[in-house]
Amino acid sequence: MSARPDLVAATDIDRWLTAGATIIDARSEGEYAEDFLPGAINHPVLNNEERARVGTVNKVESPFAAKRVGAPLVVRNVADMIEKHFAGMPKDWAPLVYCWRGGKRSGTLTWLLREIGFDAKQLAGGYKAFRARVNAELPQLAQRFRYVTICGCTGTGKTALLTALADAGAQVIDLEGLANHRGSLLGARDTPQPSQKRFDTLLWNALRTLDPARPVFVESESKKIGLVQMPDAMREQMSAGECVWLEVPLAARVAHIATEYAHFVSDPQALMEKLQPLKELRGAKQLLAWQQMADRRDTDALFASLMVDHYDPLYTTAIRRNYTRLDQSPQIAITTLTGANLAAAAAELRAQFDPA
Repeated sequence: MSARPDLVAATDIDRWLTAGATIIDARSEGEYAEDFLPGAINHPVLNNEERARVGTVNKVESPFAAKRVGAPLVVRNVADMIEKHFAGMPKDWAPLVYCWRGGKRSGTLTWLLREIGFDAKQLAGGYKAFRARVNAELPQLAQRFRYVTICGCTGTGKTALLTALADAGAQVIDLEGLANHRGSLLGARDTPQPSQKRFDTLLWNALRTLDPARPVFVESESKKIGLVQMPDAMREQMSAGECVWLEVPLAARVAHIATEYAHFVSDPQALMEKLQPLKELRGAKQLLAWQQMADRRDTDALFASLMVDHYDPLYTTAIRRNYTRLDQSPQIAITTLTGANLAAAAAELRAQFDPA
């Protein structure tokens, strides 16, 4: 791409996406929080406040004035990070450095590291070029694979089965894990979801390491998982692929949900606050019945009713609409969601779909 030995194109960064390589994100902590290259560590050349200050000077006064303000900040920050983080690195250390567009922030850090004697490289085009690569490749990657989708009603342990499949050596993409959301009204976790850009990067990085010759097991999901959504190409490929129906007795599902949502068991009123948006769909009478169960702290009955009266009909309709081959698909029956039973189900699925 360029005669400069310190420049690397976004299409040529794969050797830094392996264990032991160093990628330095020289952007501010706010930029880093939205998304970053897989494995990148954040060492801001300008932090949030400094970047805003320099940007204001650039807008109000001039680019020259902004550089005059920013230069000493950059020099001090780079000197500080070298002393604190990079001074002990071996001579053959070869980090990849990037900023937003491959400009002065990453350029300054790369230049100084190379002056020391390290074989530092700068990502040409910066994060923006990497993001363009993800956008271009993600739909193609998503369509490369033969997906086996685990379908089933709420509480049937679909995510737990994916974990058992991964433990058994199968290829698995845990979409809810990547999205940090369980994919329903009650699916929010204690920590925030990633941005859409971050989710895209996580999914891209997971898919690019898989073998297209083998199936990939996934869980049935709607288009949106909380606030993020999977690529249309992946949803279409999943819908056209094979699927499995997971059948688990209601009592076992209730026990599983009570474990997964233990915070609602200890605070049923918090659960009722989450359920208020369902009043229009399910009616005031149903909400009152759920409220009475919560008042009695009968969370088993409340979870059972939520599944039977709300989630089961809702999800069954959606699953049958999205997976037209469901009626011809095999069923996996698990009586209780124990580790041994999940491992046995995983072994059965591997033998059927992924015998290698």
